Amino acid sequence: MKLHPRSTVAGGTAIAMLALAACAPVEKPDRAPATPAALASCAPGTLTTLSAGKLTIATDDPAYPPWFADNRPDSGQGFESAIAYAVAEKLGYARDQITWTRVPFNDALTPGPKKFDFDINEFSITADRAQAVDFSTPYYEVTQTVIAVKGSKITSAESLADLKQAKLGAQVDSTSYRAITEIVKPETAPAVFKDNDDAKKQLQNGSVDGIVVDLPTAFYMTSAELDGGVLVGQLPQPAGTPEQFGLVLPKGSALTSCLSQAVDVLRADGVLESIQRQWLGGVAGAPRLG
Repeated sequence: MKLHPRSTVAGGTAIAMLALAACAPVEKPDRAPATPAALASCAPGTLTTLSAGKLTIATDDPAYPPWFADNRPDSGQGFESAIAYAVAEKLGYARDQITWTRVPFNDALTPGPKKFDFDINEFSITADRAQAVDFSTPYYEVTQTVIAVKGSKITSAESLADLKQAKLGAQVDSTSYRAITEIVKPETAPAVFKDNDDAKKQLQNGSVDGIVVDLPTAFYMTSAELDGGVLVGQLPQPAGTPEQFGLVLPKGSALTSCLSQAVDVLRADGVLESIQRQWLGGVAGAPRLG
């Protein structure tokens, strides 16, 4: 998945509203959880990072809710900012040992050297991407969701069949786009957008009937960004492993194992679930399109 909300937060109100409801789906590890003792070999003094004793974390610019707050990744506010700091803390890095940098989504996934130790930016783990970069174990399980605006012909859709004649769209090179082509399979070729600013404009001017985004983004966009936004429903998971977000690292990074161990310990300790409840609480209860 990847389709960022592209507008400024009106304070923290919308995020706070999301945090009041039930918990988002909890990710399922694909291996036995690491133990805190296993992290003993992952202390800052033993890790090879871009800057000795420092951890450089990347995300996109702008960075939007509910993943980040006020376009300030260093605030610790928002789901992915909180996850990043929890991982860093588990590895033994204090806040003054963390540096944030900005990297466009697609640039982070290209082969070659990186200007970060890891990037957190709603990166879905896929086999194709794993040929160019490393992923940590997953920290969040994703559901793709169709949204529209009042007046669209799909606002009352209850099934995939109801979307077959719809004009849908999603961000280029995203798993949201793949969900349209592989799960919905509409009769009309989907539209491709460079980012959510473009997607929202085209949705509101009627160029498309709906767009596909991940579920937390769908809740935020329909409640805080779109005039007359409607959450149509969640799409089924693709066959096989559910879609999951992972931290991205350079291919062959010496940090991959340690970051995965940190994520596994956070999962086992219930920290990932707690962070989800705080920042993605409002994503439960959306209708499912069968």
